[in-house]
Amino acid sequence: MGRGGEKVMPEVTLVRRNSWSFGKGLSDLKDDLSTLRHLWFSQLSKKKSEDHATRLEQFYGPQAAAYDKFRSNFLWGRRPMLAAAAARLRDRSDMVYVDLGGGTPPTPLPPPQKENIDMMSEYIPLDRFKAVYVVDLCHSLCEQAKAKVAAKGWTNVHVVEGDACAFTPPEGEATLVTFSYSLSMIPPFIDAIDNAVSWLAPDGLLAVSDFFVSARYDVPMRQMTWARRFFWRSVFDIDNIDIGPERRQYLETKLEGSIPYVPYLRAPFYVWIGRPWGDAAKQLVHEQRVEAPPLFPPTFLYTQSWEDPEPDMEVMDINPTDTVLTLTSGGCNALNLLLHGAGRVVSVDCNPAQSSLLELKRAAIRHLPYDDVWKMFGEGRHPDIERVFERQLAPFLSQKAIDFWSTRLWYFQKGLYYQGGMGKLCWVLQTLATAVGLGGAVRRLLGARDLEEQRRVWNGLALVRFVKHGPQLLVWLFGRLLALLLFNRLVLWFGGGVPCKQYKLIVDDGVPIEHYIGRTMDGVAENSHLATRNYAYFSCLTGTFTRDNCPSYLTPEGFARLQGGLIDRLTISSGFFQDELAARIYSCRKCPLRQRNAPKPARPPPDEDAAASLAAALARQVRPGGIVIWRSASLRPPYAKQIAAAGFDVRCLQRATDGYMDRINMYSSFYMAVRKDKRA
Repeated sequence: MGRGGEKVMPEVTLVRRNSWSFGKGLSDLKDDLSTLRHLWFSQLSKKKSEDHATRLEQFYGPQAAAYDKFRSNFLWGRRPMLAAAAARLRDRSDMVYVDLGGGTPPTPLPPPQKENIDMMSEYIPLDRFKAVYVVDLCHSLCEQAKAKVAAKGWTNVHVVEGDACAFTPPEGEATLVTFSYSLSMIPPFIDAIDNAVSWLAPDGLLAVSDFFVSARYDVPMRQMTWARRFFWRSVFDIDNIDIGPERRQYLETKLEGSIPYVPYLRAPFYVWIGRPWGDAAKQLVHEQRVEAPPLFPPTFLYTQSWEDPEPDMEVMDINPTDTVLTLTSGGCNALNLLLHGAGRVVSVDCNPAQSSLLELKRAAIRHLPYDDVWKMFGEGRHPDIERVFERQLAPFLSQKAIDFWSTRLWYFQKGLYYQGGMGKLCWVLQTLATAVGLGGAVRRLLGARDLEEQRRVWNGLALVRFVKHGPQLLVWLFGRLLALLLFNRLVLWFGGGVPCKQYKLIVDDGVPIEHYIGRTMDGVAENSHLATRNYAYFSCLTGTFTRDNCPSYLTPEGFARLQGGLIDRLTISSGFFQDELAARIYSCRKCPLRQRNAPKPARPPPDEDAAASLAAALARQVRPGGIVIWRSASLRPPYAKQIAAAGFDVRCLQRATDGYMDRINMYSSFYMAVRKDKRA
């Protein structure tokens, strides 16, 4: 509960920390064994006191000097907790910080063996705090802490031997309150939390990191087996440490790590940052509502959106009263919708990795300067990505996105646009082009000064001349070979994101897949200047964008407008399109009518039934005058009639048989449907 009884919002969880070193000296090993002896065996020989302060002294007194060094090996949540808090307070000054159950905070050990106050000084200079209070009930630990504060010469750090359930800062309120692995050791934990939030500033933060076990029935992300719950709770219970779910049932998520000298088991822990409820909380709750569907590849398919946004904007005529639902894909077009004035953009994808990519873009736009965002998403590389991620991005990501990116930061070292299914395909094609002697031709194509020069280079390529003017039999055999090796269903799905049903639509039109790809490439080369106008294919061929040829969110003007407040209009959801469609009423919608995002019951219905279900949902959720647009691999998609029958005025805006369509040029048709007035 917050001040005046208001709830505290669970805001974020952070990355897990699993690394620790066995390369210790004999002295360190001796200290660790001494600590373990007190952890595991001291309770057998001592009579337990009913007084909590006495119990703490009995437990920590004999090991106070060595305990900090030992526990730094397995308290993985402290650093992400402090990084998350600091990221939200980095522009503040004259703050009051209270660490409840702080033990021995400022030990002068080398990284990573630092305690809370030392660690916080890495993120925020301590002189920005008017006062820092370290509160602990154990006398021996407080004496150790006082000695360390004196050794550091910190005049604004105060060690208080007292009860976390009763302490009040002299200033009357605190900007930051932390429970770092202490809440599980406070029996009346509700009193401790209530006391802390009673003097938490209205714009303050309460941060917790601790061990835990899940409830018997918990959200899937936190659920543990019976054996695991029993094992960890009984192990910690020996030392009067209660890690039951009641302390964190209102917290968002958990993280895992290993514990010293028990290397094959994992002790779960969580990090939680709370603040008084606000409007932003409503969006966060919705974003976490949809569980990520299973059985997806371990990474994203698209590093960028693969639909040209310019024709969309011409058709949709977006204004601030519009709510738009779109597929996430690479996220570029969702951000473009914001820049074109949408009042709310809901971006959904059933691949959770695509949502994690857009989450990272959103966090970067909110919290990084333009140069850092350009390095990450313009150049696809950032030399200091680990520091930037820990301090400025991870504190504002969902657990799903943290789990994804914490093991994939190397994407920004090897090149973001060579990762994922489509990125790997681009890398393979570039490698093949170089291997067969086409590397120079690609460079000439990209270096063409204008469209006319680009056409001359393109039509001068030996491969293009052969395909366009060579013997028909040889061209047919060559095309069949390409279809078998590079344009088969497996490569197109995992490399190009073309699902099998979309592939079937192409075949049903009687177009061989090699002709379909050739039509796409030839149209782009003949009609769209790659170096200045077509950032999508330029990125595929180079692994980067240029400042004057990039998605709108990467332009200085677009970035400034998004960071200035437009980015707050974005909702990101991992789930199925039709589930998100049913969640609200829309006025504009970019509709994925290519069957890949239709609902997936246990036994998939026929395509006609799935399309009819989606058409009916569109009729319910689109207000009169609302627009639905879609692109299809089919020249005449069969489901267009079903949408028309559901109450829409449907018309085809473009077909590939009429010539070049847009800068992507990869679809056979482009449709728009306008919801008729229900009274008509």
